[in-house]
Amino acid sequence: MVQVSVLKSDGADSGKKLDLADAAFDASYNEALIHQVVTAYQAGARSGTRAQKNRAAVAGGGAKPFRQKGTGRARAGTIRSPIWRGGGKIFPACNANFAQKVNKKMYKAGMRSIVSELMRTDRMTVVDSMDVAEVKTKAVADQLKAMGKADVLIVSDTPSEALILSTRNIRNVDVTDLTGLNPYSLLKHANVIITADAASKLEEVLV
Repeated sequence: MVQVSVLKSDGADSGKKLDLADAAFDASYNEALIHQVVTAYQAGARSGTRAQKNRAAVAGGGAKPFRQKGTGRARAGTIRSPIWRGGGKIFPACNANFAQKVNKKMYKAGMRSIVSELMRTDRMTVVDSMDVAEVKTKAVADQLKAMGKADVLIVSDTPSEALILSTRNIRNVDVTDLTGLNPYSLLKHANVIITADAASKLEEVLV
């Protein structure tokens, strides 16, 4: 078991300890797997909605622009030819799906590797709670300053609306629940603050 200290929201030691499974929070570091999982996540986020038209899709150009012979010009059957201005594209960009298949076991193994490395390098901090009584940006900013955290991802089991609204204007600070937790967001920030309840539920998901 991995035993971690649970801090208060102001960074002080609460005196509590949290036991987390080695399988979830002490997994070996697999850089290749982490790269594959993060790349697949980013690829899946691409919209792929670019679209250009080929000569068949461009409007107009149904009539032959001029007669075949006698003009001294090269013969042409439509003004929508790719070599004409306003014509269609020869190799048009079209809608594409950039999603990459990653097995569930691979994804969970990648997440275990990420959170384990964050825990080993002291980049993941467990707190008892991060909720605030009212929507006040300064209150959350003071909490993070007391903990010595600047670029941080706050992970809560059920983040309150006050916490979400209070962090909107703080640079490099994001709030998410376990449903929205992903490998890219974990690596995007320098530090991760996770509540004890969220850490316990994340353990159940990853084991």
